[in-house]
Amino acid sequence: MSPIFDYLFGQYADYSTLDITLEIIAVIFGLLSVICSKQNNILVYPTGMISTSIFVYLLLKWGLLGDMMINAYYFIMSLYGWYIWTRKVDEDHYTPITRTTKKENGISVIIFISTLVFVFTVYQIFDKWTSWTAYVDTITTAIFFVGMWLMAKRKVENWIYWIIGDLISVPLYFYKGFTFTSFQYLIFTILAVYGYNAWKKNTDNSLQMS
Repeated sequence: MSPIFDYLFGQYADYSTLDITLEIIAVIFGLLSVICSKQNNILVYPTGMISTSIFVYLLLKWGLLGDMMINAYYFIMSLYGWYIWTRKVDEDHYTPITRTTKKENGISVIIFISTLVFVFTVYQIFDKWTSWTAYVDTITTAIFFVGMWLMAKRKVENWIYWIIGDLISVPLYFYKGFTFTSFQYLIFTILAVYGYNAWKKNTDNSLQMS
């Protein structure tokens, strides 16, 4: 085994084959979900729900409560987003991609702060303040909670939150020993940039046509 391979994947030596396989499957469906989101495809939700349900199981098993709550929230918000994306605003049109309003920006701030308080409380109750990563988890959880809510609402700005959260998660998951998931977030970051540009172009074209 080469030193580089051992550095990247050596931490999996103590993992069961089932857990490694499940993580890879979750990563694949997570990538498919982001690709579908970039393309404004409703399949973003069923693929995402498969990924998040697997991660909820794995992260709970590994004792990563913050990450587990993120994925549990993703699953719930996927049901909400699936409804919003398929809801018709009139006889011929579905909910369009738009930019956030001042009210929605205010709600985003409330979600962010509320999440920080909630995760902090959970970590206090379960005595999970054992590493600096717990503090970073708290922040990324809040960022992703806002991003998922805005994506469900089909707001362009959701991608900004994904980009920030993904960039933080790449080294974070690698440090935690989940190389496959770290690679997933690296690809997520790239796809989020493309997603932001695609959704922004969509709204710009809609404004020109109106």
